[in-house]
Amino acid sequence: MGVFNVSSKINLNFGKLRELDRNTQKALEITTDQLLSEVKNSQVMPFKTGNLQDNNTFADYSNSDKGVTSIVSTTPYARRLYFHPEYNFSTKEHKNAGAEWFIPWQKGGTRENFCVDTFAKIYRGLCGL
Repeated sequence: MGVFNVSSKINLNFGKLRELDRNTQKALEITTDQLLSEVKNSQVMPFKTGNLQDNNTFADYSNSDKGVTSIVSTTPYARRLYFHPEYNFSTKEHKNAGAEWFIPWQKGGTRENFCVDTFAKIYRGLCGL
């Protein structure tokens, strides 16, 4: 065997890398909005007056620069409703109302790929890929 010498030169486009980072954060925030809309449209949250779903649940982007967003419900009863599937939820206003309304979008749920697929589509669009 012989000895080989190999060299290469890499030029990084830091402007483009920053743009990709910004688009990652923006795609994450848009994906969070899309998830919240999807949950609302699926009518899985308990609904009596709309207070929980429409007035007191929102997307929180305060840590999106660290790759974390949240969907927050601020009513005092949101936690109680979410963690108690034994309650007799009315389906008059929302036909799929019940507890644990994010389960379909989590691993093993019927919509588990929603966030990954939505993020990828949005990110590709923002980056022109």
